[in-house]
Amino acid sequence: MQAALYVGLSAQVALERRLNTIAQNVANMSTAGYRADEVKFETVLSRTARDSVAFATSGENFISRRAGGITKTDNPLDLAIDGEAWFAITTPAGIVHSRDGRLQIGNDGMLRTVTGYPVLDVAGAPIMIEADAGPPTIGRDGTLSQNGQQIGAIGLFTIAPGADLERFEASGIIARTGVAPVQDFVAHGVVQGYVEESNVNPIMEMTKLIAVSRAFDNASTAVNDGESSLREAIRSLGPST
Repeated sequence: MQAALYVGLSAQVALERRLNTIAQNVANMSTAGYRADEVKFETVLSRTARDSVAFATSGENFISRRAGGITKTDNPLDLAIDGEAWFAITTPAGIVHSRDGRLQIGNDGMLRTVTGYPVLDVAGAPIMIEADAGPPTIGRDGTLSQNGQQIGAIGLFTIAPGADLERFEASGIIARTGVAPVQDFVAHGVVQGYVEESNVNPIMEMTKLIAVSRAFDNASTAVNDGESSLREAIRSLGPST
């Protein structure tokens, strides 16, 4: 009987984590380059005598690699990535990779993200642009040109499918291993004048929210019923007075 209570409680913990993940995804539906958080669930078997009781774990978060939609802006400093590559930026947390291609030229002439972080080339160095030399032309391989002269190249990097990813702010990720410069610019490249949107599917997230809310209510009912049954059993089996 107590096992039923623990199963119900473990379900509530797992569902609460799923609910928090959905809330974060919904809050970032309009964040350019945002990759949604997902939760992978599993069960842990606890054996007591001949019985096997399956408990739900709180789940393991992972970042979805699914690409978001592409929106045309015609802004020469807006870039979208075609393929599975990432930009590299330098932050107080170290090198971070991002799909948010909304760039700007800082007062110091450095190419930066909308949040002010320097964008890096393939060697990990910041990129300088002359603000008075006109809008840059950016090729699929990330090469930057102004007035017909190449002035640098935006670094593009791939991240191994099994790499452990940690989220940085909204649309950035930190990958400790599995990062490599792009070699194949046919499969991966930059598209100028476009921005990648969030990969969050709002209809799907709202559907998940409804399902999780109902499941949480059912788990709460199961816990309450289990507690009531336990109290009744104690009253029935307890010593008579």
